[in-house]
Amino acid sequence: MPDAALRAVRAAVRGIRRPLVLIDGPSGAGKSTFADLLVAGWSGCAPDVVRLDDVYPGWHGLDRAVLDLERELVRPWLRATVGRRRGWDWEANRPEGFHPLRPGNALVIEGCGAHGTAPGVSSAVRVWVDALVEERRVRALTRDAGAFDAYWDLWDAQWRRYERRLRGTSERVLTVRMR
Repeated sequence: MPDAALRAVRAAVRGIRRPLVLIDGPSGAGKSTFADLLVAGWSGCAPDVVRLDDVYPGWHGLDRAVLDLERELVRPWLRATVGRRRGWDWEANRPEGFHPLRPGNALVIEGCGAHGTAPGVSSAVRVWVDALVEERRVRALTRDAGAFDAYWDLWDAQWRRYERRLRGTSERVLTVRMR
């Protein structure tokens, strides 16, 4: 497991009053697992966790979720005001209501697109979780028990566009290889 990376993230947030941790990477890389391990070993008050899987507005929604979270959740949170995120009901394929997030705790955002939710925020701790594409595909398709199979190529195309846009940024990123 990524013990060294977990220690590095914990060291990076030490002394920050309200740290923002962004855990990004391609589908099936292990972002949720890394986030769970990070939160489980968090010292002090546990951070609020936002999972992009709960926010994407459907299979075409990566870019929309990133922009909405930036505007409606991260910007207010950075100003120490109440933010919100809209949920998505995957079974009914429709939006859920808004979920408020009060400032105060650390915030961990994990999922494909997490880095894009706080562009230019130099104080954010950015983590990139990756794995070999063959491993990622097997993990993602197994995890979702067939629900993702028909959408892998569609999602991967959105992901690749997002990833190309990120290449022009200069924010420091900690890379984690999950096995």
